[in-house]
Amino acid sequence: QLQASGGGLVQTGGSLILSCSASERTFSTYAMGWFRQPPGKEREFVASISWNGGDTYYADSVKGRFTISRDPSDSTKNAVYLRVNSLKPEDTAVYYCAAGRSAAAMTMGGRIDYWGKGTQVTVSS
Repeated sequence: QLQASGGGLVQTGGSLILSCSASERTFSTYAMGWFRQPPGKEREFVASISWNGGDTYYADSVKGRFTISRDPSDSTKNAVYLRVNSLKPEDTAVYYCAAGRSAAAMTMGGRIDYWGKGTQVTVSS
């Protein structure tokens, strides 16, 4: 139901826009988030946004470089984006989008109701 896209191979300092699209249901009342799993490591929180886009949260490691957003013209709120700038090799990971009831809770391992398929981001040094 959730599908992330937009990943790729970029050089250090490069940028990407990751997109998450949904099908079969609307996520208008859900908070949405991005998580990532670096090679050989656990999945970790990256960013989240509340159902109305009013609140956003970021992992310390990406603050100032990543921006999460929802399309205000999309009544279904089914699209969420993650603009990733100033990429570093340590940002290399599979990036997943997710939906849950609380953007704040996502920062602390809160319940995720839906996981999407990931997209690979590889940053070369």
